[in-house]
Amino acid sequence: MKKYLLCGCILLGTTMLAHASTQTSVNDASAALADSARPAADKARDNDRKPLELIGFAGIKPGDKVADLMPGGGYFSRIFSKLVGPQGHVYAIVPESIAQGAPNKLDGIKAIATDPAYGNISLITRSYEQIGADEPLDVVWTSDNYHDVYGGVSVFAVNGVSGADETAKMDVAVFKALKPGGIYMVVDHVAKAGSNEQDAKTLHRIDPAVVMAQAKAAGFVLEARSDLLSHPQDAHDKIVFSPDLRGHTDQFVLKFRKPKN
Repeated sequence: MKKYLLCGCILLGTTMLAHASTQTSVNDASAALADSARPAADKARDNDRKPLELIGFAGIKPGDKVADLMPGGGYFSRIFSKLVGPQGHVYAIVPESIAQGAPNKLDGIKAIATDPAYGNISLITRSYEQIGADEPLDVVWTSDNYHDVYGGVSVFAVNGVSGADETAKMDVAVFKALKPGGIYMVVDHVAKAGSNEQDAKTLHRIDPAVVMAQAKAAGFVLEARSDLLSHPQDAHDKIVFSPDLRGHTDQFVLKFRKPKN
């Protein structure tokens, strides 16, 4: 009887510990969102992008080393910076093709990386097969950009041609960059099941099954998926920039883990 009670207490303790860890992430994320240095334009997007809930889902915490892969204007980079704090670090990683083909697109993230208010952000440019940092990472995060590697926006393409080969190389590099047990978060716009590369190029969407298959091939295990950004009214047949859809597309949220062994 005592043995079963002990086992029950251990299991309960594990559950409570996991809940406490998630709650800590959410509390710290709340403080990061309240950061007075965040632009009003970023804060106006919080309701649609749900950063608080996503960070709780990912489990990012103070002290973590996080890569914001293809950070765009730095929306998440700013939040991660305040969340991980001085003991952590944020690596804003931009593909080499963008740095070479459209350097002006880096102006926003460059400004953040040199802002004293975000002193723990480093800007890195790497080829897809060398994605990573100079230290093992706890989390690699990419939001609404996985599909871009297929070349819908030319500067994301490698020598004018990109796609499954490049995302496969990228996933392998991310796997190597993470610590054992590290997390790979992929958020993107949903394409119709079975759709091909053309939807990634023209509609800026990707079938989540494609991402899961590529991540699995790189060695990742799908730990969880979330419907936080689900919008069932989206029929997946329009470009994501359509005025009636923008900001309200159906998006998938996938949480992969690098096995510890």
